[in-house]
Amino acid sequence: MPIINVQMIAGRSQEKKQELVAVLTRETARILDVEPDWVTVVINEYTRDNWASGGELHSIKLGEGFGRQGTGK
Repeated sequence: MPIINVQMIAGRSQEKKQELVAVLTRETARILDVEPDWVTVVINEYTRDNWASGGELHSIKLGEGFGRQGTGK
């Protein structure tokens, strides 16, 4: 049973998360030749205050709006 863990900054819509898990499930089942019901996807969401890189919290380093809608801005 494949288990996929997705870790990301919180803020995406339910529709975007549903699209993501649908694609991950479909493609994992296809590649591994298993039933889609065997694929589990777990999404862990974090606030920018709980995610850091380079020794600095993203809420400070990048600001609250950074990365919204996949823009990188």
